[in-house]
Amino acid sequence: MGVRKRQMAERFKAEKKDMAFAKLNNCPTSPRKMRLVADLIRGVQVEKALAILRFNPKESSRKLEKLLLSALANWQTKNEEANVEDAELFVQEIRVDGGTMLKRLRPAPQGRAHRIRKRSNHVTLVLGSNNNIEA
Repeated sequence: MGVRKRQMAERFKAEKKDMAFAKLNNCPTSPRKMRLVADLIRGVQVEKALAILRFNPKESSRKLEKLLLSALANWQTKNEEANVEDAELFVQEIRVDGGTMLKRLRPAPQGRAHRIRKRSNHVTLVLGSNNNIEA
């Protein structure tokens, strides 16, 4: 590995150490359905986002609720002395990317077959604090 590449990797690692995030990989939902729910909580306070996800009827909201709670627990382990209520946490970034696709065949008329694509996605959720921005 070159010097510049190593320096960039060390810088990214140092930035990640301060960030509270959670990842959900290979979730068996199409990315489009997951993005509909993710757009509801982008930039919203954590308490309000949890309420939105709890009362949303979509299945994706249950998975995002668990992911948000996981990111909140990750933040608490990194900031043990800080209080969650005083930190004013919000969903800084939520990214839904396409994952692996399972390809299946469905029988079609006249001996043909149609391809079924069972999609999955990767979700990355990053928490931000309003107190860190002002300091």
